[in-house]
Amino acid sequence: MVKKRNNRQDAIRGIVREKAIRTQRALVEELAASGFACTQATVSRDIADMGLRKLPEGIYVLAEDQHLQRMVSDLVSGVARANNLVLVKAQPGTAPGIAAAIDAAELPEVVGSLAGNDTILVVASTDEAGESFESLINKLRNRR
Repeated sequence: MVKKRNNRQDAIRGIVREKAIRTQRALVEELAASGFACTQATVSRDIADMGLRKLPEGIYVLAEDQHLQRMVSDLVSGVARANNLVLVKAQPGTAPGIAAAIDAAELPEVVGSLAGNDTILVVASTDEAGESFESLINKLRNRR
């Protein structure tokens, strides 16, 4: 039972990071599409257990991603990817803080990051993981 819950919550993390989920019902439907049969009550308990928060825009975000979201939306000016390497451009002097927030979020696709003054190099585990990370940063940039 615990393993099933952990797997479902891992799936929720992935769904919330990849898509703009606004309702518990939408999350139930996304979980069903991923092979998890569960009720809205189960999802409600998972949301509470995981500490998911709803942004003012009405989108669910992981608690560990909320700090990263604030920093990215306020301070990141651009993002570019070359295979598994993602370059994040930021306001001068803010790259180390953003890199620390990326590391603190413990994103599964990120191997590590290196920060300068206004640039962060993020190394992803694969090309696909790099694409996923780039997508996440762009999604967070647009949440203002």
